[in-house]
Amino acid sequence: MRILDTKSFSVPGFKAWGIHCGIKKTDKKDLALIYSDREAAVAGVFTKNRVKAACVLLDAAKAKSGKGQVMVANSGCANACTGKRGLADARATADIAARELGVPPASVYVASTGVIGEFLPLQKLESGIVTAAGLLSPAGWEQAAEAIMTTDLYPKLSIVQEEIGGKTVTVAGIAKGSGMIHPDMATMLCFIMTDAAIAAPLLKKCLLSSVETSFNSITVDGDTSTNDMILCMANGAAGNKRIAAGTKEQKKFQACLDAVTRSLARQVVRDGEGATKFVEIVVRGAKNPAEAKRAAVTVAKSSLVKTALFGEDANWGRIMAALGYSGVDMDESRTDISIGKAKLVEKGLGQGKAADREASLALKQREVQITIDLHKGKAEATIWTCDLSNEYIKINAAYRS
Repeated sequence: MRILDTKSFSVPGFKAWGIHCGIKKTDKKDLALIYSDREAAVAGVFTKNRVKAACVLLDAAKAKSGKGQVMVANSGCANACTGKRGLADARATADIAARELGVPPASVYVASTGVIGEFLPLQKLESGIVTAAGLLSPAGWEQAAEAIMTTDLYPKLSIVQEEIGGKTVTVAGIAKGSGMIHPDMATMLCFIMTDAAIAAPLLKKCLLSSVETSFNSITVDGDTSTNDMILCMANGAAGNKRIAAGTKEQKKFQACLDAVTRSLARQVVRDGEGATKFVEIVVRGAKNPAEAKRAAVTVAKSSLVKTALFGEDANWGRIMAALGYSGVDMDESRTDISIGKAKLVEKGLGQGKAADREASLALKQREVQITIDLHKGKAEATIWTCDLSNEYIKINAAYRS
């Protein structure tokens, strides 16, 4: 597998662009358009929040067909909690793009992110889609990535290539996300494009597996949004023999997909709202994978742990307390906790001031690793998170202002 420089981001058969169409109050880009020059296999993963935006409801129904050709995404307006009008506006957005690009409306997927409860400005969207359609380019991915950002500080892109079935296959993705991020999806949009030939059912199986170890393994603030979605298109332009289940070709494709989703997921955490630290939490020695992940997620989303990380305070008691209320099978007298290379706790007991000082030095770094061993089994899990700073409060206190 080759990890490519995002400056040369290009996927055969796909074009993209992003513009400012007037949804955002500033002049920042707020409309992205992605187009495949042929019908593609499509798979999607959507938020588990019971309150779902219009775009999620529409796309989840369309994705059952396993087919698509166009993605339209806007930022600045979530089109969530907007009732029948919101659904009608989402359908109208798809109809406008279908007309401009000469494809059936059923082939157009829509996505929105931004403030909940506001209606889409359809006239601005229509004008923007017409403009963006005329600017579509094989090199337009950074513009598209910028156009789906909300509180993100930078666009997120990832691209890899691999020889599959004697052909060069490209897998690439763009994503947005910074706050309202938690497992079972997060406040994020992610669009993955590949020129691999693969049937929609297998594509979805691969995507679900990939999401579990990437976007469902991150948390910024413990909140899950109404608009989260990942859409993956595979247009077959690489010319490889269609990937079959259980083959080495599927394993190669899965590895490529995993590399892209994990890169994008980690970029989301690094860009967490107000974050000053990227934190990897590894739980080992759990009874089973589900318990390992549950323990890691509980520690990762603890406000007390996250604020201690911001304050560079090696307060391991907060970690132990979170493990205790996580509901997993654990015994503090068997639990070890390390920050960086400093073992703070062994068999439930603190290892003294020297260990605390070493851990505090590790917490001054931009990247921090917390390792927990429950000594209850052989399962382990990794979760990525960030600290919780004063800046996070500022950003979210004034989000609609």
